[in-house]
Amino acid sequence: MKTLRLYLLALLALTAGACNRTSEKETETRRNLVYGIDADNYRLETAEVGKGETMSKILNSYGITVRQIDRLDRASKEIFPLRNIRPGHKYTVFIHEDSLYSPHLDYLVYETDRTGFVVFGFHDNDSVSVRKDTKPMTIRRTQRSAVINSSLWGSIMEQNLPYSLAAEMENIYQWTVDFFGIQKGDSFTVIYDELFIDDTVSAGIGRVWGAKFTQGGKEYYAIPYRQGGKIQYWEADGASLRKQLLKAPLKYTRISSKFSYARKHPIYKVYRPHTGVDYAAPKGTPVHAVADGVVTFKGWAGGGGKTLKIKHAGNLMTGYLHLSGYAKGIAQGKRVSQGQLIGYVGSTGASTGPHLDYRIWRNGTPIDPLKIPQKPAEPISKQNRAGFEYVRERIMAELNGTISDEERITQLDSIPAPTKPAVPADSTAAAPAKATAKPAKK
Repeated sequence: MKTLRLYLLALLALTAGACNRTSEKETETRRNLVYGIDADNYRLETAEVGKGETMSKILNSYGITVRQIDRLDRASKEIFPLRNIRPGHKYTVFIHEDSLYSPHLDYLVYETDRTGFVVFGFHDNDSVSVRKDTKPMTIRRTQRSAVINSSLWGSIMEQNLPYSLAAEMENIYQWTVDFFGIQKGDSFTVIYDELFIDDTVSAGIGRVWGAKFTQGGKEYYAIPYRQGGKIQYWEADGASLRKQLLKAPLKYTRISSKFSYARKHPIYKVYRPHTGVDYAAPKGTPVHAVADGVVTFKGWAGGGGKTLKIKHAGNLMTGYLHLSGYAKGIAQGKRVSQGQLIGYVGSTGASTGPHLDYRIWRNGTPIDPLKIPQKPAEPISKQNRAGFEYVRERIMAELNGTISDEERITQLDSIPAPTKPAVPADSTAAAPAKATAKPAKK
């Protein structure tokens, strides 16, 4: 009996402890936390920093003394200097009232951007505190599809998708998909993480988990996989989506004139070769190097105006004509990398309006930039093939809607190694069927 009583007492103690822990957890969940502060204890006021307003002026209006402001200024220098506040940014004050109903400012929270904020605290004995933090984010895995009517950006806006998704897809497919050759009826399906503040306010996108872009009836998959220490995107067969050259040296524009040996010049009104592609774009549009290389010419080139020429591997050279200016650091003899900013669209030289005349030569012979064969970068390595195929099967199944939520890929840093089937002790039991065996009738 004594043993039974001790057992019951112990059981009651454990149950009480569990109840207390549950109660504490429920209490924590019920707390109204705003910027990590229990807001139920305060009266909150929200405003925006006015033009010419300083943090000292704002704090002084809430009764914070010059001495406290000086301490706060020194305490915040390494975290967020008070002089860095900007007009139009939101701030929230947390005010409590003492027994005589006199208001006291305990915290001022300044929002540095859409997600970041700084908490300035004012405590007993004139002490202060400074804490920098970010708003909690909710991540929602999202899959969306769209048929393109005019452009990728147009379809993104029509479907009310995050604008950053269009930029991310252009970055992924910039070597493979011709975004200047988009036609009505082309389509895409994409899986991505969408970020939300307070579960309601969209804060852009996170990782793109996979995509399928259909252009001219051909499907281009983008499968993420880590190789060489970073996550890159690959075609379904394991070839890299990265190619020797970018499809185009700039974005957000249109082709106004194509490669031709007999084009009527818009200024001289005579037929002459135009061995390049003209991209109409606003003055100042960034121009990027299409491949790694060395600048061989920077300067005025007659009708071409301000021009850059870059030599690349494989006896290739690219030219960028009619620029309004050059990027900082660009000089003859300098090495540039693929995608690097090299200049800006202009209308210098013989030009009727702002555009980029983009040219490619191989061994000195001009070739059509829209028809140059592309060599892919290094493919998936042999040692990564099994892991890549594991990811590819699940991403493609998710894109095509044939996989459950439990089976989909949720991380790319620890892909399980494929397991070999165990060989039974009785090897005769595992003998494969003969190749001549007829398939079962359906």
